[in-house]
Amino acid sequence: MDQLSSMDASFLHLETPETPMHVGSLMLIDLPEGYEGDYYEDVKVMLGKRFHLATVLCRKLAQMPFELAEPVWIDDDDIDLDYHVRSLTLRRPGTMAQLETLIARLHSTLLDRSRPLWELYIIEGLENGQVALYTKAHHSGVDGKAGAELAKVLYDTSPQMRDVPPPRRKRTSGKYQLGVTELLQAAANNAAQQYRKLAELMPTAAKAFSTAAGVVASQRTSNGSRSLNLGLAPKTIFNDSITNQRSYSTLSLSLAEIKVLGKRVGGTVNTIVMAMCSIALHHFLKERGLLPKEALIAMVPVSLRSEGDSAMNNQVSMVRVDLATDIDDLPARFKAIHASSEAAKAVVKELKPVLGVDIPITGSPWLMTGLASLLGRSNLASRLPAVGNVLISNVPGPPMALYVAGARMMHYYPVSIPYHGSALNITVQSYAGLLDLGVTACRRVLSQAESHELIEHLKAALREIEALPTAAEISGGDLTLLNEPGKTSSKKKSAVGQREAPQ
Repeated sequence: MDQLSSMDASFLHLETPETPMHVGSLMLIDLPEGYEGDYYEDVKVMLGKRFHLATVLCRKLAQMPFELAEPVWIDDDDIDLDYHVRSLTLRRPGTMAQLETLIARLHSTLLDRSRPLWELYIIEGLENGQVALYTKAHHSGVDGKAGAELAKVLYDTSPQMRDVPPPRRKRTSGKYQLGVTELLQAAANNAAQQYRKLAELMPTAAKAFSTAAGVVASQRTSNGSRSLNLGLAPKTIFNDSITNQRSYSTLSLSLAEIKVLGKRVGGTVNTIVMAMCSIALHHFLKERGLLPKEALIAMVPVSLRSEGDSAMNNQVSMVRVDLATDIDDLPARFKAIHASSEAAKAVVKELKPVLGVDIPITGSPWLMTGLASLLGRSNLASRLPAVGNVLISNVPGPPMALYVAGARMMHYYPVSIPYHGSALNITVQSYAGLLDLGVTACRRVLSQAESHELIEHLKAALREIEALPTAAEISGGDLTLLNEPGKTSSKKKSAVGQREAPQ
């Protein structure tokens, strides 16, 4: 029995029928040459031998009496693989657009809380002969980096499937459910442990806040310079209450070429991603006459996980990054985005020891659930001031090629979570030399056709970034070449940014 932390449990309490709180992945698989087997059955057999290796696959929730404390994870000794592993076939011709529409639909349905909180779909019928795997797991049990650790458990690094020792038989008391006394005692013990940790952390917290305050003070800009301290975000079409219906689209980039581009123009991979989103959203909203005069602000999850920590829980915080959409001059906008991103990371680095501290709150399940329901039904999200406009996440994934039941995974697209007030989520994940991107949104705010249009804007944005002067030229003040009336800059043909589709 393992009690959920306050952060893990918040993903349960904030879940409503309109806001499913699971994360997913869309994988495109190349079957071995000459393969004539039943891939669905192969995957199910493989998972049947291995699911005991990953905690998230074989545990379920047990609620506390009267929801006085956070629920606990308990082992499920009766897992029905025929329920969790499912088979679907696309209608002809089986295009990538059809697959993305199907994933959007599958991602909109809630997971059954009486079972382990995961599902896997084998999707056949793609016109190029590939097979798609779509997985979803509740965010209460797995975050981005823990998901990468889960991948290492479930997948192989070669076509030869490794042998896995069978699970050992567990000794149980024979009771199917935990008693009220056991649950309440576990809650009391957990609260006592957390409060003791809080007391022990006080000296570290004081030092961390003091150092972070010094970092913030050092980030003060001179008169006339762009402030690194962000205020409220402007209201946009994405700051609205959402339904449970989703739109979804994908894009694949070369990670090596993005790294080279970042070095050339003076930024990181994260800066390139942020700049692409800034340019794409700027054009998308401006074409509709919906671009606010103030700069858009991105909400960016940052990991608090220590090196080597593979625990299957959430260790994440959120920072805000200036997308500088109010700056027309692209080199200046790029510099502003990079400066804002680095400033936010510097503060989080100092506060990392205290940001992930678990603080137990009596009655938080029914309190947070009530607030989540109120937020959706009252349409408060469209009326309240906006903290951010879009969720943008960059998740490091496996650097090597992975194999599922002997078949090679070619792409590993993330499928993420929009929420009330943040109807658009853009997530990128690195995998085997690629940077695979998934755009997940509320379909009422961003239709499936508009999601594909945003992908085209992201491709065009990459070409604009490729045309930027080098970092040395930017720092030297040569910022007018791309924007002088009557002048155009030579743009090399983009070698990345082509939307992947079955060939």
